[in-house]
Amino acid sequence: MNKEELISAMAKESGLTKAEARKALDAFMSSVKKTVAKKDKVTLVGFGSFEVVQRKAREGRDPRTGNPIKIPAKKVVKFKAGSTLSSAVQK
Repeated sequence: MNKEELISAMAKESGLTKAEARKALDAFMSSVKKTVAKKDKVTLVGFGSFEVVQRKAREGRDPRTGNPIKIPAKKVVKFKAGSTLSSAVQK
């Protein structure tokens, strides 16, 4: 499902117009982005949570040559599915 399909599904499910659904989705994504940029956690009970985590530096391998390479430490956004979402996938 891409963004346009999600907007259509949101509009159908909620009774909003596609324009209103697009505005709601854009506001949601913007709010999550701003919150995790401040290194705060966003938790949606039952759905999941978004948070920033620090990945350690590590050694990897260049897939073309097999030579070892150093992968630097970096911050990444992590999503952890909530119980309701996880159980929906298990069905």
